[in-house]
Amino acid sequence: MRISTGQMFQQNTNSILNKQSATNSIIAQIDSGKRVNTAGDDPVAAIGIDNLKQKNTLIDQFVKNIDYATSHIQQAESQLGQADTLVGSMKESVLRGINGSMTSAERQVIADDMRQSLEQLMSIANTKDESGNYIFAGNKTNSAPFAFDNNGDVVYSGDSGIRKSNVAAGVQVNTNVPGDAAFMNAPNAMGDYGVNYSSTQQGDFVVSSAKIVPQIPAVPHVADTYSFMFVDDGTGVMNLEVRDSTATLVTTVAPFDASLPVKFNDLEIKITGEPKVDDNFTIAEQPQVSIFDTFSKAIALFESGDDAQTPAGQAELAQLLNNIDSGVNQMSQQRSLTGNSLKVLQQYSDNHTDEKLINTSALSKLEDLDFASAITEFEKQQLALSAASSLFSKVSSTSLFDYI
Repeated sequence: MRISTGQMFQQNTNSILNKQSATNSIIAQIDSGKRVNTAGDDPVAAIGIDNLKQKNTLIDQFVKNIDYATSHIQQAESQLGQADTLVGSMKESVLRGINGSMTSAERQVIADDMRQSLEQLMSIANTKDESGNYIFAGNKTNSAPFAFDNNGDVVYSGDSGIRKSNVAAGVQVNTNVPGDAAFMNAPNAMGDYGVNYSSTQQGDFVVSSAKIVPQIPAVPHVADTYSFMFVDDGTGVMNLEVRDSTATLVTTVAPFDASLPVKFNDLEIKITGEPKVDDNFTIAEQPQVSIFDTFSKAIALFESGDDAQTPAGQAELAQLLNNIDSGVNQMSQQRSLTGNSLKVLQQYSDNHTDEKLINTSALSKLEDLDFASAITEFEKQQLALSAASSLFSKVSSTSLFDYI
């Protein structure tokens, strides 16, 4: 078989170039420490490497989200803890103010101290995060959620929005506590209605419960304000008259028995104690109470002189104490939810750490270079390249005239 000089040169050149390419490829692997630098190095492994890297990138994003959520939830939990401690101290102040041996001046001191605590509670509720956003404002994080209105009442201008963070595939965790859920919407300890006692009250009684009770057959509920008046029927027996906001007589309880609840429409009212003739009070629908308003009413009562020691004042304070407990429970419940969220975040953080460790181990097996094998292969390729170059040098210098 005849081989032309051009063909011989081309074959030898290709051989040297192939050896050089193989040698350069091994050098690139040694430099990077990776067995697979391009898809051409190992197409099957390259697919697995790409999938694992995408998974790790997604895990890294989840971990960042978890860190963000953890930071904000921890801040909310801490502020709720401070609020809980402060409210507990304010409740003790209310209990001291109820003491009948206190003078009006002493109650004023208690009221002044409670007002400062109320402003401190407001400051806690208006806490900002590291970015200057209000943490208890729901989604309206750019403006303070709590403020005093012209009447001295605390109003909430935030919303009930709950922000969420993706912490795993298909899993979201709340990253905030809306201010209304934490401080404004505590269940009314009395039930569905709040009571206003008359300053002329003489009897020693309290409304312990005022609830909407579903009836069978169902009775449509009508929200209204109802007035209650204890009257003498003319024979020395005390009856109870209930009228609606138009002064229309709704029902008469004759005779009044404090051991039995007062029932009309779909309402059930429980009155405990011993009312007297001409005592009266009103109830208005109020299913939820604000911890701010509860303390504001207690402060106003202590600032009004001896009103806190009247039968009406004592009855109102009893109601306020129950609502304080309800507000504390509301804050504790929200704080408990933040604790549960932190626990969930820690669990997912641990899961992501384990998953990334597994992925990284698999990734190492697919792309990391075995340096001992690579160096051996490099030496083999160098030897082959040297041999090919030497052979080509000898063959290319051969001439027919050398043998003539």
